[in-house]
Amino acid sequence: MAAPIESLLNEICESEDPIEELKSLRTAVLATPVSGLRQVVSGARLEIIFGLLNTNDKEQIEVCVEILSRVLQALEPIQLAQNYKTALQSGLNHPNDSVKVLTLTQIGRVAGHADGVTQMLNSAEILRDVIQCISVERIAVAKEAIAALSKLSNTKAGLDALFRSDLLNKLKDVMLTSDIIRYRVYELIVELSTVSPVSLGYCANSGLISQMLEELTGDDVLVRATAIEMVTSLAQSQHGRQYLAQQGIMDKISNMIIAAESDPFSSLYLPGLVKFFGSLAIMESPQQVCEKYPVFLEVVFSMVINLDPTLTPVALDTLGVLGSTVEGKQVLQKTGREKLTSALKRMSKVAADGDTELRIRCLEALAQLLTLPAEQQTDDLLLLTESWFNRLSSQPILMIRNISTQPFPELHCRALRIFTAIGCQPWAQQLMMDTPGFMEWVMDRSVGMGKEAKDCKFELVGALLSSSSAQEIFKAHNYLKLKTYLNEGPYYVNAVSSVTTEGAD
Repeated sequence: MAAPIESLLNEICESEDPIEELKSLRTAVLATPVSGLRQVVSGARLEIIFGLLNTNDKEQIEVCVEILSRVLQALEPIQLAQNYKTALQSGLNHPNDSVKVLTLTQIGRVAGHADGVTQMLNSAEILRDVIQCISVERIAVAKEAIAALSKLSNTKAGLDALFRSDLLNKLKDVMLTSDIIRYRVYELIVELSTVSPVSLGYCANSGLISQMLEELTGDDVLVRATAIEMVTSLAQSQHGRQYLAQQGIMDKISNMIIAAESDPFSSLYLPGLVKFFGSLAIMESPQQVCEKYPVFLEVVFSMVINLDPTLTPVALDTLGVLGSTVEGKQVLQKTGREKLTSALKRMSKVAADGDTELRIRCLEALAQLLTLPAEQQTDDLLLLTESWFNRLSSQPILMIRNISTQPFPELHCRALRIFTAIGCQPWAQQLMMDTPGFMEWVMDRSVGMGKEAKDCKFELVGALLSSSSAQEIFKAHNYLKLKTYLNEGPYYVNAVSSVTTEGAD
């Protein structure tokens, strides 16, 4: 394939309107494995293709970008940095965004290469242009620019270049473009900060993290909401959480939740505050977070009980995540017994006849709350999950089964997952056995059509059999039927039974 590619490059070089030759070249390079391209790319005159980007013809630009995207994969990053630095810089300043994305992707490759980083650090003008690309309107360009700078900053030399030179001033200048661009820079800073305590130190010393934290309590509620998202991302690392604690941010967010009650615009940022503490509780300790910041759990219960299309979904998700751990279950039981009962009853009612999206969130949260794997089962915890299940309604097992029989696959499967959640718990197995027709319903393959429904039913059967109490509770007859169901797999069809039925008709 080397000869045809070289020949096509010659034809393109000699043509005044090379679009057809470019299309042929595109076909040739796409048909050639990258390993094959390596044999020709170093000797090919790629500067011809780079030069043809300088046009207003969108089709020609598009074809050139496709060719270069493929061919440049065959180049080692260090070759790219050494031989095509001028072309890369031109690409960063090209008016067409697809050329910018191509260029930034290649710069990202170079920045992620040990030897390539050094080449990039010696190209201050290219780095300034990469920073400028963060301010381009098209988000795809900005994302690639952020990714390239993030890779560059994986080394101390990269951090020094970005934060201990005039590039930091360039970064701050770009932030002045608009609120949107300022938060793109914050996104970069947070991404860098989560890598290591060292990179967090660089970002903190730049003053940009403290600037971002000040926006938590700004007058613009939309900006405040975005700031909360950034802070939540920063808290994903342990050193990030330590830094935030040292800055008093947890206390500040707790006070923001308290103040939100009297703020008519709080629905715009309150979900973010709840997500922050929910995330913190899972990563640290549900008990410590809920005890230190009691307003967090109070507002979660309130948001579940007082239905609100903006606030309730995040509260349901948070309640489910909290209750998915043993410690979280114990905290919910200990600190919010009465409110938890109200929340469970509200969730049960919404799951039965609420808005579809909220019904799904309720069912998912209930499944998390009621899950208790065999290795976590103690008498106290089994009593806890049983009591929660019984608080849902006067006949919770029939209520959940009724939801599962409705002609909505998303509801059917989520209802089955509640049964799967409790399926390995002895009290639930006994309840299923004592409910007329329930075991027959479980093993009826005609209930629930479609792959997902069959998979969910199969998971339920597996959960029922996973418990050491299964054989004793279900007795030999049902136990063998469940084992047969499991052995036959989720998609088994009783062909003989079908034929017999057809003949009877």
